[in-house]
Amino acid sequence: MSRTIAPAPVRKHVEVGAPRDRAFAFFTARMGRWWRADHSLLAGKARADVVVEPHLGGRWYERAVDGSECDWGKVLEWEPPDRVVLAWQLNADWRYDPDLITELEIRFVALGAGRTRVELEHRKLENFGARAEEVRAALDSYNAWQGGLDRFAEIADREA
Repeated sequence: MSRTIAPAPVRKHVEVGAPRDRAFAFFTARMGRWWRADHSLLAGKARADVVVEPHLGGRWYERAVDGSECDWGKVLEWEPPDRVVLAWQLNADWRYDPDLITELEIRFVALGAGRTRVELEHRKLENFGARAEEVRAALDSYNAWQGGLDRFAEIADREA
């Protein structure tokens, strides 16, 4: 009998020039401000926002200018300003799947002098099944989490 080894979580981090509480608030409440426009599930519609409802069980979704919405997941843990855990419910084809859950944990670590280290871990990637390694490689590429965090830091340094 063969055993399948679960892929390692994807871990990324970035430092921002904002205190922890402001970094947390900018990351969660202003996600639409920093999330890359080319990372959208709105099928060609213009994006108005990316929303993380600020409570346990809250929705995580994208909203188009025309008011239509596309779910991405939900809030599994809400602990401002320390951490948030989101259910990533996008399948290997980047479509919402209510039966799929991988976890995205974001921690905010105070560094002093108004700086924060933002640590991201995307785990439970084995839930992608036979495509787990393929999806892990995509999420681990610069075009995914690290590029997104770098964009967050760039904008947060100016606006948070």
